[in-house]
Amino acid sequence: MGGAPVLWFEHLGIADVPRVGGKNASLGEMVRELSARGVRVPGGFATSADAYREYVVANGIGPALAELLEDHRAGRATLRQTGAGARELFLRGEFPEATAQEILRFYRRLGERAGRPDPAVAVRSSATAEDLPDASFAGQQETYLNVVGEEALLEACRRCYASLFTDRAITYRELKGFDHLQVALSVGVQEMVRADLGGSGVMFTIDTESGFPDVAVISAAWGLGETVVQGTVDPDKYLVFKPLLDVAPAPVVERTRGAKLQKMVYDDDAPSGGVRTRLVDTFAAERRAFVLDDDEVLQLARWAVLVEQHYGRPMDLEWAKDGSSGELFLLQARPETVQAGRGESRFTVHHLTEKGRVLATGAAIGDGIATGPACLIRSAADIETFRDGAVLVTEMTDPDWVPVMKRAAAIVTDHGGATSHAAIVSRELGLPAVVGTGDASRVLAEGRPLTVSCAEGDRGTVYEGTLAFTTEEVDLGELPASRTRIMVNVASPAAAFRWWRLPTAGVGLARMEFVVNNIVKVHPMALVHPERVAGEEDRRRIAELTEGFPDGPEYFVQTLALGLAKLAAPYHPKPVIVRLSDFKTNEYAHLVGGAAFEEPEENPMLGFRGASRYYDPRYREGFALECRALRRVREHIGFDNVVVMVPFCRTPAEADRVLAEMASHGLERGRRGLQVYMMCEIPSNVVLAEQFATRFDGFSIGSNDLTQLVLGVDRDAEALRALFDERDEAVTRMISEAIRKAHAAGIPIGICGQGPSDHPDFAEFLVREGIDSISLNPDSFLRTARRIAETEQRLGETGSTPDRTTDRTTDRTTMES
Repeated sequence: MGGAPVLWFEHLGIADVPRVGGKNASLGEMVRELSARGVRVPGGFATSADAYREYVVANGIGPALAELLEDHRAGRATLRQTGAGARELFLRGEFPEATAQEILRFYRRLGERAGRPDPAVAVRSSATAEDLPDASFAGQQETYLNVVGEEALLEACRRCYASLFTDRAITYRELKGFDHLQVALSVGVQEMVRADLGGSGVMFTIDTESGFPDVAVISAAWGLGETVVQGTVDPDKYLVFKPLLDVAPAPVVERTRGAKLQKMVYDDDAPSGGVRTRLVDTFAAERRAFVLDDDEVLQLARWAVLVEQHYGRPMDLEWAKDGSSGELFLLQARPETVQAGRGESRFTVHHLTEKGRVLATGAAIGDGIATGPACLIRSAADIETFRDGAVLVTEMTDPDWVPVMKRAAAIVTDHGGATSHAAIVSRELGLPAVVGTGDASRVLAEGRPLTVSCAEGDRGTVYEGTLAFTTEEVDLGELPASRTRIMVNVASPAAAFRWWRLPTAGVGLARMEFVVNNIVKVHPMALVHPERVAGEEDRRRIAELTEGFPDGPEYFVQTLALGLAKLAAPYHPKPVIVRLSDFKTNEYAHLVGGAAFEEPEENPMLGFRGASRYYDPRYREGFALECRALRRVREHIGFDNVVVMVPFCRTPAEADRVLAEMASHGLERGRRGLQVYMMCEIPSNVVLAEQFATRFDGFSIGSNDLTQLVLGVDRDAEALRALFDERDEAVTRMISEAIRKAHAAGIPIGICGQGPSDHPDFAEFLVREGIDSISLNPDSFLRTARRIAETEQRLGETGSTPDRTTDRTTDRTTMES
């Protein structure tokens, strides 16, 4: 054995993994290579792998350790017994004198650098087999925070050595095929950041659930970061769209406030050799507030990009904010190993083909679906009762649960978030998990058949019963090209990232009312005029939703803007066509506070809806909020690829009024590249298409409303269902006429709806008529894209890429511009 037993971070680099493990090598790499670019990393030093091996030899640990592991492999000892015995071997040992003195010399020098004796330090474990591109041992060994004094430092180092044999670390090494006796451990000693007075958290340079690579995902809580890493608190969550970081003022696409019920702080009264941190309840003001402001979120995201670019791969980072200085720091960097290992060309689609009663919901981990009977286990002491292939239901998991988690069909927990132990292990094992449900262990009865679905967005659902579902594996590289641009309809921001791999030409329809109904939840006029809301329950709910915002209108604008931005992110820079709100009066009335602003109508389908609302005094102020939100999406967050679409516009004169109203709120057609489209869904839109074409940049056919108005059939009337058919000759003639007139006017025309997916002959008709784009629901995209390409081949069309940028007929720039 040889080499220095202790080294400064700045003398280490990523090539030193065999000497100091992945964590410490990465810290040295960042200090040495990224500090000059503004990335702040607390200074410190690392003990070497040789120092660990000398400790093992000096204390005669090797033979006894080998015997313990052999007993475990032979079934003579449980995992818990093996881990406890191995750790005890290390805890009874003593450092060789030369090594101990060198550690203390570096510690004193670190104090001199910091300008104070006995500085508080974080003592972190760094295994030589961890943080590799195909394996992450994050969280399997121990970290000790607020370690003060020489004796406490040596004890913390000893405990780090022992933690190489935590139950989870033993299990994980066996899963990955690592030899326990060949893995060594380095200890990193890093100056503490006063995050106990500020905040901390984790950050990924990729979306951990969908693999979408263009966002930085930041979690934040008050106090020291162990609560976030361990998943014991519900943190704030921020998403930043990386490609716009140096382009737009604030490309933040999600800002979700977590409960943050507790925080970890220093416990300076604790014995020097023990744990010197404690959990305390947060104050009400801390729970209401965000840990980070936009400037801090953007700073962390820029660092994430620098680190990712330097390492050339997606990364998993830890960060902290010093409450004394206000400065941000990166504490760790390791490769992200779950999503980064998946190729972009292969795409798996899981789809429930039936629905059941919802029993519990929580954060979705992964994107799969699984079924099985509930197996309720409340304590790790009872894991031997688990049945293979069951759905593991418990309050929360820790390393002791890993062996049984491997045998589960899915995992459901009461507590924890996306960084909890259950979430991390589920990702590594490829299991669907729904975490942080709050009450699953209470409401899911033992043995009850369940379906666990993580295929419907970032919220996972536990359904009653064994539901049918399909799974399709697709090689996206084998999808045929088509002349017709294939776009997608998206409604839910929660599910937007799920479909990022689809080779779409953009979004043909994003329904604003879905975001308002499911995320904003409040009638916009109730936020402008809260004094007119009469119901006490509505007043209470509005106060609850708008807590932490300057006022009700700002709540509406910010919440809607973030929802729309998240919808747009996976498709940038391709066009994302956002349809302005098209609630009917009865639907508006169901929003919180809506009853005070909506009058009953005999036929809401043909009543006060769409364009007619936007300039009317009854809704004009609400429409102003919609415009403010769209302008924020385009100009502040930076998605200038968002196209605005006007629905249910009855006459050219009404179009003029709507466009004037939009312009008065900063959404002027042509300004900063803004395009405005119109839904072509009323017979007058077709009859007067030449006049509408001078006012709008494109048309999108709404076949549902067009069918009902051409045929005079209420699309919701059960008794008339047989008559409602968009393939009826009267409807297809109108569609043909609309396509012809749009092309004659030199503007693009598309269609958004389910018809082309449900009816192959309808899709063939649209292709034959030369429609420019067809927008599909994502779950039907793959099969319909193939069908459209096949139709074009039969019709003798020349194939091209789906991202075609010029209009087929007029060669003018279209939706892609």
